[in-house]
Amino acid sequence: MNTIKIGWIGLGNMGNPMSQRLVHAGYPVTVYNRNRAKEEALKLMGATVASSPRLLMEQMDVIIIMVTDDKAIREIFTGDKGLLGTKTNGKIIINMSTVSPGISKEMAFLCNQEGNHYLDAAVSGSVKQAEEGQLVIMVGGNETILEKAKPIFEHLGKLTLLVGGTGAGNTAKLAINILLAFHAQGLAEAVVFARQNEIKTKDLITLINNSALGNVFTKIKGDAIIQNNYKAAFALKHIAKDLHLAKEVGLATPMGEIAFKTFQQAEPVLGEEDIIAIIKHIASSSEQSITNSSETH
Repeated sequence: MNTIKIGWIGLGNMGNPMSQRLVHAGYPVTVYNRNRAKEEALKLMGATVASSPRLLMEQMDVIIIMVTDDKAIREIFTGDKGLLGTKTNGKIIINMSTVSPGISKEMAFLCNQEGNHYLDAAVSGSVKQAEEGQLVIMVGGNETILEKAKPIFEHLGKLTLLVGGTGAGNTAKLAINILLAFHAQGLAEAVVFARQNEIKTKDLITLINNSALGNVFTKIKGDAIIQNNYKAAFALKHIAKDLHLAKEVGLATPMGEIAFKTFQQAEPVLGEEDIIAIIKHIASSSEQSITNSSETH
């Protein structure tokens, strides 16, 4: 039985399986989620629930956060009954959300003022990797504090790497998600081009997956395209948000600019679908361009 008491905030697609792994590992876990219905599955597994982040801060040794965006982080820390609404010290707060480096630096400063510790520890991987404890965890913060948290991370990921000071984990995650956007848009554009030239999608995906370009992403998302399955494993709205965050901290490369524009345009219609639903936007845009070109000639 692990004796470190863990408070968990955020039971979305990633937070739910991650927190379940810690319950299975024998940690005393107490959860808080804004949508209280999502707490029921954890309660059945043996977790307890708290009515506010502030109660977690008062009662737990380590608080782990896995939520959507900067706005949610600010509310969790500084809102009514937030983490910083009580006087504590020596607590470790681990923010595993994909958020801006700036919000991490701000919240770390507020934590340090009270004698608490903050790590940003963003993850690479999707729901399947979360369920299997195979995430890649990139950490920004103090190495000594990371060493204290590593036994927890070992139940969540296959690799934990300190990449710099506060905010560095967030920055590394944004860099990875820039590449993720390139992969999604590139695969989608290749499929659209092939279709327009009467190459079957299944044949193209088979060729890609048996070439040097084949990888886990092209296999999973290629299958999704073939099956016309765009149920969100990683919602398109999230990559649009992440590219926006990257732009705010300096993304200005040629492909970065194009990916940013593409996903921002697609997000209002396709935001709730999977990232690879970008193929719908690209196909529509391509058809419109072909139509416009034929009309001008």
